[in-house]
Amino acid sequence: MSTLASLQMLIDSLNSTAPSNRTNKTANRSSAWCQGVFIPNELFLTLGLVSLVENVLVVVAIIKNRNLHSPMHYFICCLAVSDILVSVSNLVETLFILLMEHGMLLLQTSIIRQLDNIIDMMICSSVVSSLSFLGAIAVDRYITIFYALRYHSIMTMQRAVVIIVGIWVASTISSSLFIAYYKNSAVILCLIGFFLSMLILVVGLYIHMFSLAHHHARNISSLQKKRTIHQMTSMKGAVTLTILLGVFFMCWSPFFLHLTLIVTCPKNPFCTCFFNYFNLFLILIICNSVIDPLIYAFRSQELRKTLKEVVLCSW
Repeated sequence: MSTLASLQMLIDSLNSTAPSNRTNKTANRSSAWCQGVFIPNELFLTLGLVSLVENVLVVVAIIKNRNLHSPMHYFICCLAVSDILVSVSNLVETLFILLMEHGMLLLQTSIIRQLDNIIDMMICSSVVSSLSFLGAIAVDRYITIFYALRYHSIMTMQRAVVIIVGIWVASTISSSLFIAYYKNSAVILCLIGFFLSMLILVVGLYIHMFSLAHHHARNISSLQKKRTIHQMTSMKGAVTLTILLGVFFMCWSPFFLHLTLIVTCPKNPFCTCFFNYFNLFLILIICNSVIDPLIYAFRSQELRKTLKEVVLCSW
């Protein structure tokens, strides 16, 4: 059985065994909180389509423009491919749900389970690969800033290809293990530990890079005696850093908090109510796939120029 289905069964079983010796007022508040948030399938479908179009454009633009054939843009391209996996798996799953709800598609239980396992494997693989490539992009930018003169000798195309292949292989293997051993708490803990390590890596590198940029801007402003430039540069860097880390934390943390609560307090009433918001956490991950191109790809002037050419040629 797939991970998402098992989580839903776990939630249902836990909700059925929730304590009932409470006052009516507390019970009403608890039931209101435990209802979660209703998210229509059409929203999943719309966000999936937007994310798919955005990330396909990023991949096409990077492939077409040879000036973008660099390790950094290859990492961005692979991040877009990971987001495409999220979009495709979401679109396929949502379409199957809508077709079955309207009686337009009838499938055997065994076929539904196999399809669900494949979709869940794609989702897990895209989650692991997305986090890995976000870390790879952060490391690449860190090397660009702190080892600028040695960048091309450190981050060669051969090493970039090895990193990319290694991430995809590791993502595929880990997602297969996660689907096969979803009942084992150790597997979930490994996934949580991986997220925390990526979070610490990304936050640490970007804060260090921002502090260096802040220091350089202060030195330049002191030489030129222009405090306003220094303040504007610092503010711009702080806003960029806040957006980047804020989006990363807000989109990914609820999902991994969900996994953490499954391991630590599966029978706690608060945790069982929190589980009912799982679809909201999935929406946040899909939103991250929509936002990633805006942060990492569309800010590049060269890539925007190529995108305009691709869109004009397609018309």
